[in-house]
Parts: sequence; structure tokens; C-alpha cells
Amino acid sequence: MKIQIINRSRHALPEYATPLSAGMDLRANIDAPITLAPMARILVPTGLYLALPSGFEAQVRPRSGMALKYGITCLNTPGTIDADYRGEVGVILANLSTEPFTINDGDRIAQMVIARHEVAEWEAVETLDDTLRGAGGFGHTGR
Repeated sequence: MKIQIINRSRHALPEYATPLSAGMDLRANIDAPITLAPMARILVPTGLYLALPSGFEAQVRPRSGMALKYGITCLNTPGTIDADYRGEVGVILANLSTEPFTINDGDRIAQMVIARHEVAEWEAVETLDDTLRGAGGFGHTGR
């Protein structure tokens, strides 16, 4: 699939690290290092602008290594970039650790997955079909 992209960053286009990777790394495009204090959050620019085809979204997700090693994650995960959005792709990072974390220009800060989605059409009804689970909610299946 071809996706139109404008790259106003100082970095190469996102790419898959391996042939079977689902996500492509997104890099920070910043003029100076940013130190993210514990429990703080920030929107980090990437310098990328996309034109996704109809029926697709780009999902922005945390990088597992940053989450495990440093407690850095993405908020609103997965963040959705809609097919009609033409603004700059930004990444909302949060520091869940007890230590400050510094983000440098070009750091890989998140991953982006291109995913197909359906457009739902609601059908109003008075009852729903029965299932084994029924209305069982959070934790109803036990440990």
C-alpha cells in the first residue's frame, strides 16, 4: 500500500525494523532536548504529515523497550490518526517513572501501525441476542 507523506523532519521516513514488524518507529523532531519530569506529559512533534487512504487509520503506540526500561509510554494509546487528518503527527508521551527522562532530536519515541477499519452503521433494536457471557462485565470470569 502506498501512503502519501510529507517529511519536514531532519530524519529518514519511518520504516519497518524487520520484514515481519507491524509498526514503524516514529522519531522526535525537536530543536533542543526535552526533559520529561516524573508523571509529566508532553506532545512531541515528528515533522511528518500523512494522507491515509479511506478505510485506514494510523495507530500510535508505545515502544515496549522505553516502557520497560524507562517507564515512558504514550497516552491515549493507541492514538488514532484519521484518514482525513492533514496536520503534523504528534506523540503524547508520559513519564510514569520516578526519574526525569530526556528526549533528544531523532530519538525513536513511539511506533506507528497502519490498520484497516470498518465504518459502522447503527441498527436500533429493542433487544440483543443472548450469549454465554451476557451482561457480565469487568472481572466476571475470575482470576
